[in-house]
Amino acid sequence: MAPPAAAVAAVHHRSPHLLLRRGGGGLLPSPSGPATLPFSSRGAACTPARLRLPPPRFSLSPVPKSLSAASSSHVPVRSLFTGIVEEVGRVRRLGPPLTPSGGGGGGEAPGLDLEVETKNLLAGTQLGDSVAVDGACLTVAAIDPAASTLTFGVAPETLRRTSLGGRAPGDGVNLERALTPSSRMGGHFVQGHVDGTGEIAAFRPDGDSLWVTVRAPPEILRLLVPKGFVAVDGTSLTVVSVDDEGGWFDFMLVRYTQDNIVLPTKKVGDKVNLEADILGKYVEKLLAGRVEAMAKG
Repeated sequence: MAPPAAAVAAVHHRSPHLLLRRGGGGLLPSPSGPATLPFSSRGAACTPARLRLPPPRFSLSPVPKSLSAASSSHVPVRSLFTGIVEEVGRVRRLGPPLTPSGGGGGGEAPGLDLEVETKNLLAGTQLGDSVAVDGACLTVAAIDPAASTLTFGVAPETLRRTSLGGRAPGDGVNLERALTPSSRMGGHFVQGHVDGTGEIAAFRPDGDSLWVTVRAPPEILRLLVPKGFVAVDGTSLTVVSVDDEGGWFDFMLVRYTQDNIVLPTKKVGDKVNLEADILGKYVEKLLAGRVEAMAKG
């Protein structure tokens, strides 16, 4: 299914404080073959934190093989989100930790610190809490009430999987704290485990709403269905159309959502973090196991 090609316009809501550099490269290649996307694409030092956790040690070691299937099934979910953005924060700094870890041996890869200015999330947030930053679940490593900032340690795997490595001072990021037992479930179950990145292909106004088309890799597209859920930069959205052959999906942003998330301030060609609905992942794995069992039988 192809979206209407008429009246297509790339809308660029760019605030002065967002006219900063963004990380380049790494954009998804345009799909090859006859099926192509119908839309055209165009291409400081900070105050030391008053409260700080010890710098995290990042290791890419695999899960020990001694863990049995029974024991691994009881590993608790550490945090859960709804995809309803609480606030748009501003990046203060992205770089090496200001406080050395004092270790770092054993071939462990270094991570980065992401310092974000926030107006509303300081109250009630504690060291070690989980916060979704543009859809990536990160741990609060430092709190500076005087500067109104939260600092997160960003692991190398997170930098590889998400678009956070391309953030620059002044960039907006969507923020959502993890659910509590009394929270209302306004979106869908979002783990904050980004599956990969997509590329904004087009914006198209429709009244006061905004259509957004995103090009995505096949391993994510196959988990999306019309009227199903997807988290884009941590925002819970309803998929409208999916074109597996063309390599894209789209959704619509109502006026309120446009005013309260980062996405409308981005431009065509920018990366977005994508997380497919966890239910689709479970169904896919269960069906794959059933097909394999039937083939052996």
